[in-house]
Amino acid sequence: MNPLQRTARQGAFVITLVWVLVAAGLYLGFRWLEARERQHLQPYEGLHGELVIPRHPDGHFYVPGEVNRVPVLFLVDTGASAVSISDAQARQAQLPRGRPVTVRTANGERPGEMVHGIPVRVGHLALNDTTVIIGLDISNERQALLGQSFLRHFDVELRQRDMVLRPR
Repeated sequence: MNPLQRTARQGAFVITLVWVLVAAGLYLGFRWLEARERQHLQPYEGLHGELVIPRHPDGHFYVPGEVNRVPVLFLVDTGASAVSISDAQARQAQLPRGRPVTVRTANGERPGEMVHGIPVRVGHLALNDTTVIIGLDISNERQALLGQSFLRHFDVELRQRDMVLRPR
């Protein structure tokens, strides 16, 4: 191999190495930014015991919680009359059978069951006697709706970037 070919190969190797390092740097930088953004989207307890729920980029409010001690991710729905979970979540939470009801959703009417006296926790806030509707049809198996059967026990303030739930 002559010196010109050797120099060309070394140059190609250096250029490839530089691009690999640039790509790795961009990947790590974007992962750091994503983790930082995710941290800013986590609900937190305010100074006076309120729960502050940041607005997600899709415009909704999400907060981790529990139904009968089973973890769920609540989508806050101030227009929903009750906390709503799927049949699978109800089985996992070992909820009893409820009274048959017809649930009106954006996708039309569907059958469900209404169960009373269920413990629900949202962040650090908890109620031991919440009405829950079973029969939510949603693609995310862990997601549930946080409706008025829980929210009406708190003062709800909707602000530009977050929602605040204050114990009454």
